[in-house]
Amino acid sequence: MLDSPRTPTEEPPETHEPIALLSEPAPATPVPAETARSGKTGPFHRRWLWLSLCALLVLGLGTYIVLSRIAAAKAATAAKAAAKGPPPIPVVAAMSRQGDIGVYYSGLGTVTPLATVTVRSRVDGQLMKVRYLEGDTVQQGDLLAEIDDGPYQAALTQAEGQLMRDQATLENARIDLIRYQQLVPQKAVPEQLLATQQATVHQDEGVVKLDQGQIESARVNLAYCKIAAPVAGRIGLRLVDSGNIVQAADTNGLVVITQMDPISAIFTISEDQLQVVLKKMAAGRALEVDAYSRDAKTKLAQGSLTTLDNQIDPATGTLKLRATFKNAKGTLYPNQFVNARLLVQEKRGVTLVSTAAVQRNSQATYVYVVKADSTVTVRPIAIGTTEGDDSEVTAGLTPGEVVVMTGVDKLQEGTKVTAQIPSAKPSASPSAPSTVGPSVNIPAKKGGKA
Repeated sequence: MLDSPRTPTEEPPETHEPIALLSEPAPATPVPAETARSGKTGPFHRRWLWLSLCALLVLGLGTYIVLSRIAAAKAATAAKAAAKGPPPIPVVAAMSRQGDIGVYYSGLGTVTPLATVTVRSRVDGQLMKVRYLEGDTVQQGDLLAEIDDGPYQAALTQAEGQLMRDQATLENARIDLIRYQQLVPQKAVPEQLLATQQATVHQDEGVVKLDQGQIESARVNLAYCKIAAPVAGRIGLRLVDSGNIVQAADTNGLVVITQMDPISAIFTISEDQLQVVLKKMAAGRALEVDAYSRDAKTKLAQGSLTTLDNQIDPATGTLKLRATFKNAKGTLYPNQFVNARLLVQEKRGVTLVSTAAVQRNSQATYVYVVKADSTVTVRPIAIGTTEGDDSEVTAGLTPGEVVVMTGVDKLQEGTKVTAQIPSAKPSASPSAPSTVGPSVNIPAKKGGKA
């Protein structure tokens, strides 16, 4: 049998989404939050980025303009400074002046006492008392020590008794002589007896004289038991203590006394300087001598020249001189080394300048003079006497000119300087150092600036 054609089985129609969309709007699918935020903020970020770039550009442009102007100002300042020249150099200056200066002969010397005495005992005996202290200053005649005087007092008593006995014998002999002188003219006694009696009287007179000498000797020995200071001076260290037996033959002595006031110093000068000193002394001038310490900075005493030695030392070509000093304060001590300076001439009214301002080279001696326009110039000068911090200028400089003392190592001809003049004179106003401006050659008024 023929199969009839199968009728296809009706299947439910397929649902197509596009059709559904066309026929009925489907609910909207939600968009993620990140995608929505990025889509809304993107333009804002771009605007902020452009604004930042513009601000940086303006800031950089402003910085460039400011730096350019600063560089231009510095360049202009440098150009002005180069046109004006280097800045002034600060220096310390001094003003030349008119004053007095002395001519001195210097020599090495040693303080020598005018008297040094070793006190010794002149009798033998026990030292009973010591009446001085070490380092004391004693006067001539002061009692220093006492020796046991018992034996010498006994010897004096014996000598006095012997004298009394011999005086009685002499008196008896004189009476007999008178009797014989009366009897001889009467021929009662021979003349020989008279002559013998006269010799006896002379003999007894001699004995009495001897006794008197013994008494004087005993008194001297008794006086020697008290030892007095032979000179005024300073007591040294004690050599013998009380209780010891001292003898006249002792070489060490009891103590040493050194005269301290006045005191002298023996120094030397060259034989080439002798004739000047001799002329001054022959004219009757008292030459002053100053004694300075070992470093020649501290003045210890001032005295006068006393005498000269009688011969020149051929080994050194020098002559010894003695000067005497008052030494009430004890600044000079025996055997002390001193620098003696003998004043032979005093120059008055000369031009003086600080020794520190004098410059020297192999060709000349010169100074840097500060002119009115605050520039320096090199000025050759001639130096005479130099004494301490002052030097005499014999040529090339006048009083009142300002010369440079320190800072000359940076100076040349025409260099501008700023000079400071410290107040050196006690009579000047006690103000701070003055700055020397354009009018440096004008002396400063009291209390003002130069």
